[in-house]
Amino acid sequence: MSDSQGKFVWYELMTTDPKAAEEFYRSVVGWGAQDAGMPGMTYTLLTVGGVPAAGLMEMPERVSSSGAPPAFWTGYVFVDDVDASAAQAAGEGGAVHHAPDDIPGIGRFAVISDPQGAAIALFKSTMMAGQSFAPDTPGSVGWHELYAGDREAAFAFYAKLFGWTKAEHFDMGPMGVYQLFAAGGKTTGGMMTKPPQVPVPCWLYYFCVEAIDAAAARVQSGGGRILNGPMEVPGGSFVVQCLDPQGGPFCLIAPRR
Repeated sequence: MSDSQGKFVWYELMTTDPKAAEEFYRSVVGWGAQDAGMPGMTYTLLTVGGVPAAGLMEMPERVSSSGAPPAFWTGYVFVDDVDASAAQAAGEGGAVHHAPDDIPGIGRFAVISDPQGAAIALFKSTMMAGQSFAPDTPGSVGWHELYAGDREAAFAFYAKLFGWTKAEHFDMGPMGVYQLFAAGGKTTGGMMTKPPQVPVPCWLYYFCVEAIDAAAARVQSGGGRILNGPMEVPGGSFVVQCLDPQGGPFCLIAPRR
């Protein structure tokens, strides 16, 4: 098993209005943007200091016609063997939504969902073996969060698939247990059984910003919505959960208000 196995390495937004989404996220998160130069399609790289941190593309017709929401983020997790991991996910009760496929000159990927329906992507590339940003760098991803149908069952699935391990956990009373998980020995996210107001199991990604109140104001002025927060979380960071103008859920995290 490589040192990169199980680490999040990429984040991608599919949306029905990529130009509007680009403008919104550039304002809210502070990303730069540049065309990836991919043959036959428009793919925008969202950058931090010129370094790609995420991608943005128009939602293909086959995806939108399948009943998918008008915008959603997908995290890509590095695996040593995309084909074997996709087969393992299916064997453990998950689903393969995009069979293993090559991205010419980039790598190989597949899109799966866990047995409860939360989607995530598998990825392997010699060009992209892990996030290179220092912690809390504005524009990087600071946290990964799963709203699971059943937290314990979901953790068991991802532990087998990616080798994730349990870290600290928090008892949130009526909301249940919030379980942190580690990849390669580094705590990188948390998971919980979803509350009733969350319609389906899903992954959320927390983008780092310098100050949460100013960023939340940019969300609202740009046509997005605040769903929850700002609020302080264990460790002293501040977070806010949002929808972008096209309806895509995302979150922000900052070291101060």
